[in-house]
Amino acid sequence: MSNNGNTFLGVLAGTAIGAALGILFAPDKGSATRKRIAEQAESAKESITETTLDIRDKAASTVASKRETLDTQLNNIVSDASHKAEDVISTLETKLADLKAKNKKLQKS
Repeated sequence: MSNNGNTFLGVLAGTAIGAALGILFAPDKGSATRKRIAEQAESAKESITETTLDIRDKAASTVASKRETLDTQLNNIVSDASHKAEDVISTLETKLADLKAKNKKLQKS
């Protein structure tokens, strides 16, 4: 995202510098220069809007991708925990059955 922010600032700075140089070196009359500046400002506005929308779309795509990855990882963790809990329960049931069998033997003695 930092790279996109730098790109945005670069576009903005380039536009400002271009407009300033256009005013300084304009060989036309004032009205023609103002018209050209207005056109350049409109072009810069469109460029900035396009860059902003592109950054927004990339950010939304990244967030969606990360969310899907997080959801998948969370589901895997829950599934693994469930399997491990089942293994622990099975082991405890086996040990309980062994203890009951030993207890029966002790009660018969």
